Amino acid sequence: MFYEKTTKVLYIDLSTSKIEIKQRTDLSEFLGGVGLASKLLEETMRPELPPLASEQPMILAIGAISGIYPLITKTVAMFISPLTGELGESYAGGRLALALSMAGFDAVVIHGKAPRPSYIAIDGGNVTIKDARPIWGMDSDVVGQFLRDSGEASGKRSILRIGPAGEKMVKFASVCVDTYRHFGRLGLGALMGSKLLKAIIVTGDKTTKIKDFKDYFKTYQSIFKAVTDTDLMSKYHDLGTTINVKVINALGALPTKNLTVNRFEGADQISGEAFGEKNLVRKIACTGCPVGCIHIGQFRRKFDEGYDYESVSVAYDYELIYSLGTLLGISKTDDVLQLIEAVEKTGMDAISTGVALAWATESLMQGIVTETETLLPLTFGDTENYYKAILNLASRINPFYQTLGEGTRFAGAAYGGEEFALQVAGNEIPGYHTGYANLTGLTVGARHSHLCNAGYAVDQSIKTFDEKKAVASLFDEELERCLLNSLVICLFARKLYNRETVLKALQAAGYPLTDDHLTTIAKRIYSTKLQLKEKLGFDPRKVELPKRFFKTPSMHGPLDSSVVERMINHYAEKCSQLLAEKI
Repeated sequence: MFYEKTTKVLYIDLSTSKIEIKQRTDLSEFLGGVGLASKLLEETMRPELPPLASEQPMILAIGAISGIYPLITKTVAMFISPLTGELGESYAGGRLALALSMAGFDAVVIHGKAPRPSYIAIDGGNVTIKDARPIWGMDSDVVGQFLRDSGEASGKRSILRIGPAGEKMVKFASVCVDTYRHFGRLGLGALMGSKLLKAIIVTGDKTTKIKDFKDYFKTYQSIFKAVTDTDLMSKYHDLGTTINVKVINALGALPTKNLTVNRFEGADQISGEAFGEKNLVRKIACTGCPVGCIHIGQFRRKFDEGYDYESVSVAYDYELIYSLGTLLGISKTDDVLQLIEAVEKTGMDAISTGVALAWATESLMQGIVTETETLLPLTFGDTENYYKAILNLASRINPFYQTLGEGTRFAGAAYGGEEFALQVAGNEIPGYHTGYANLTGLTVGARHSHLCNAGYAVDQSIKTFDEKKAVASLFDEELERCLLNSLVICLFARKLYNRETVLKALQAAGYPLTDDHLTTIAKRIYSTKLQLKEKLGFDPRKVELPKRFFKTPSMHGPLDSSVVERMINHYAEKCSQLLAEKI
């Protein structure tokens, strides 16, 4: 894409093994990333068919300046979510963005269903579909090791793979990327499983040539120094997002024991500080990032009689401590890491898994389901049985776990307990119960994530609540994040990559844009996503929010559902106004 108004897209049809590379001249206006992927999804999706129909595509895309600046390290995946039935949008770091850039592709579109378990090997322009039957059924970490040992994935490469949960099409199955990163949310792993696609390997040796290297290097250095010579990113390197455990708990906004309460009595025992002192063994970074925000914790596990132990290393962050810790009443760091490891090896989204098990626990306590169905006496704080339940869920061992594997919303509708099924529009909630902006933001957000518009941060920043101002903040933030995600910038660096920095970075790479151009691009991307959601039948005004959100007090006290309803309606009006601009 550099210096050219062309976009190189790789199309792979698993059903026919047809592989096609197209140089598109009509897509550069999106700058790549989420805009490019959204447009490709619009072109290739079949809204009249189920999300897991073989005709449905999965799309990977990088940004216009991926691989040449610090913290521009992400790849976006766009698809129809099998969990929510509407827009699926997920991001992963690791080496993938650089690998795709070095392979020479801006985007990859995969559709169809392989006749047998398969994996895709992309080595520059050489693309092959290979037999994955020897690795079908393997855990995601074993698959990665197998492909590395086989020599298939050598050099500068990235490996995407699914675990058993993806093969069983658990609707919130994830895709592991380079061991410690994931396309976690909304079920991309289930889509790969439905296509009998076990893994994707990306390698390449293409070098990006910069025309005005002096200007580029000056811009690169200014960004690099802002990262390394200031404390702008130090939070993410030091304790990382786990610093939020104590903060959110003190605010009374930490969902605990299926949000029956908003504070966790064991928060200090599983805080970021506790993990740092007891379990942290190293910090690593995505390729092209000098921060090192990926925190690796280690715990010991006995594997034989006598004194035989193994040391197990997994990545942890705030959302995982919430979903597999506070939400389940787990108060030991080793126990949280053990549950994270179970989710990792089976290949499921940690947030959705924790929320699903929290719902199952309360449903069992209330007699909505029985132990005959759960197969285990699930109780808050019982790590051993939660570990077994994760394995049951991944394998969908019986009708109950089959149902739970469809998502918490589906399980609540099937068994009862919808009022405490912690999901919004089908997506299980992140670890914040901060107030009106958070609930509204999750409802109207393109992917129903706290990362769509940071509603939780709006709640924390307000002194005097104003509905219209809160909605305006949500809308403006979602619009701006469409721009950042078109470049696929790590959102931890959103304060670093302000408009001025983005314009300088683009200018040095051959994109002479203005601030008005960026605003137009952001609006174009958001409009495309809104149109996609409409085609898939989504209307935020029809979302039914569980009553638990209005029963358990937030950090601002009890919430009134009518206020959220008004805010959603107001936001929908702003979206209609944007669509009417026809950008």
